[in-house]
Amino acid sequence: MPAYSVVVDVMLKPEILDPAGQAVANALPALGLGPTSSLRIGKHVEISLEADDEAGALAMATSMAQVLLANPVIEDFSVRLA
Repeated sequence: MPAYSVVVDVMLKPEILDPAGQAVANALPALGLGPTSSLRIGKHVEISLEADDEAGALAMATSMAQVLLANPVIEDFSVRLA
């Protein structure tokens, strides 16, 4: 079975406040970096999976994201091949 590299990106839903992102956005001007209009922080997960094909690898990663990697109440996720 071939190995596939899959990436899962997890972000808070737009309506959920992001205190970590806000803290970073507030710190940037103090470091001499330009202010931002928006800054949000999420998770980037890289997974190596053995599957029959690309569709199978994406389906496995999607299941992992739904069950463990993302909280569906407050987070959205996307899955793609690396």
